[in-house]
Amino acid sequence: MGNKPLRVQEKGRILATVSSPSRDSPEPDDKMPSQRQAFPLLLCVGLLIVSLAYTLGLNQNATAVVAQKRTLPVYCVERDDKVISISFDASWGADKTIRILDILDQYNVKTTFFLVGGWVDKYPEMVEEIHRRGHEIGNHSDTHAHMNQLSEEGIRNELRIMSDRVEKLTGVRPNLFRPPYGEYNNRVIEVARAEGYEAVQWSIDSLDWKDRGTQDIIKQCTHRVENGDIVLFHNDSNDIVNALPTIIQHYQSLGFDIIPVSQILLKGPYTIDVQGRQHPVT
Repeated sequence: MGNKPLRVQEKGRILATVSSPSRDSPEPDDKMPSQRQAFPLLLCVGLLIVSLAYTLGLNQNATAVVAQKRTLPVYCVERDDKVISISFDASWGADKTIRILDILDQYNVKTTFFLVGGWVDKYPEMVEEIHRRGHEIGNHSDTHAHMNQLSEEGIRNELRIMSDRVEKLTGVRPNLFRPPYGEYNNRVIEVARAEGYEAVQWSIDSLDWKDRGTQDIIKQCTHRVENGDIVLFHNDSNDIVNALPTIIQHYQSLGFDIIPVSQILLKGPYTIDVQGRQHPVT
């Protein structure tokens, strides 16, 4: 499941309209505020009282939550060129992996596989084949843990152990991280970056794990595509090998180059907005 950042919408302003006095209305007394003059003042006082009551009613923890700034992974990237990335999470089975690799070869596509350490241990020959065919390997934790429930040391161990396994097989250490279940908090992202990983989510979710059929996967992935999108698939979903060729053909027909995630990320200083889009610092 996804964990996309929430949109924060500005509250609408309260507008007060007061009709003009009729010609029969008495002129206001210069020494006393008129009803029209007093209304905005009373409104402001009332809003101030409500705001104070709300603020005083918040306990310390709630106030901290409101004030806290969320640290986000990369969901997509601001790119002027027509490039996108597709990625595969591998946690459980592997029986479709070779067929996926064959399809990627057929369309000359290189991509990123986010692997779990347990999967690496169980299917070392698949890890070597993914690497041999020129695809990138990212870290998806060692045990597919709920990372936001772990301590800093626990997070570091999940990252280190998985990357050790991959490096031993391929000679290359992963530098990308995708949190299992799409779950994260500030601690997870900050620790991952401190350990040398860029944390990456996705902007297009195939929802292939829901097993709703080939056409549903195709619809989810082709409905709207923009430069810098990152697409999520799973290597063991039931209909992935049926849907993948059509999706790749669609992207290529639109003029997109499909590149690994590390190549779509920006080099140098960047910012991440509230939607998870990575922007260059200008």
